[in-house]
Amino acid sequence: MSQKPSGSFRETVVTVVYAVIIALGIRTFAYEPFNIPSGSMKPTLLVGDYLFVSKLSFGYSRFSLPWALPLISGRIFFSEPERGDVVVFRLPTDTSIDYIKRLIGLPGDKIQVTGGILQINGKPVVREQTDDFVTTDSLGNKRRTPRFIETLPGGRRHYILESMGDNGSSDNTGVYTVPAGHYFAMGDNRDNSQDSRFLNAVGFIPVENLIGHAKFLFFSIDGGGWNAWEFWKWPSKIRFGRLFNGIE
Repeated sequence: MSQKPSGSFRETVVTVVYAVIIALGIRTFAYEPFNIPSGSMKPTLLVGDYLFVSKLSFGYSRFSLPWALPLISGRIFFSEPERGDVVVFRLPTDTSIDYIKRLIGLPGDKIQVTGGILQINGKPVVREQTDDFVTTDSLGNKRRTPRFIETLPGGRRHYILESMGDNGSSDNTGVYTVPAGHYFAMGDNRDNSQDSRFLNAVGFIPVENLIGHAKFLFFSIDGGGWNAWEFWKWPSKIRFGRLFNGIE
């Protein structure tokens, strides 16, 4: 009788080890969860969104592995991302940090922003104004931000915000020529995004730094004006309309 607890404990440990190995395998090679800590991708992604990123989409590099173990040289099983994909990548200027932005420029592209209008290879991207993006601050005040639909070459359409008009420093840039093996990414919240336009902070993204393609939301909660331990407020804070939505 004294051996039963020992055997049971051993079986439990083995089960836990197997579960951890399977979870690490899924996280490393298939899908990894991420959460959104800032508003740089509004209105597509909101603070408090939780999403799955497909690591199958672009193949694997050392940044696909736990702790970025240097076991992969370059990139293997690579599939080229498409213009307009929302991607997670390691920040080129600090590879300990994950960023999420929309991929705008492919290798060899010339990217510029003039008067708030994105230019790709010398051609302006079509931008159509639509209804305002409305949020409520912690004091209950409604805030409206001009929202546009942008149509990239190839037909991909997505929303962007222009909260400060079209005359800011990031609304009028020089021409960026995307080097071979690199990409150019921007946030959808154009006036509140540190992205490839800022070469010293982000700059061009090496192909090796890509982690995956943001696919869909699995949870979303409004974190403003409450504490997580206030569980009785959870039902009113969960954004049920965003659960299991795909990311365009």
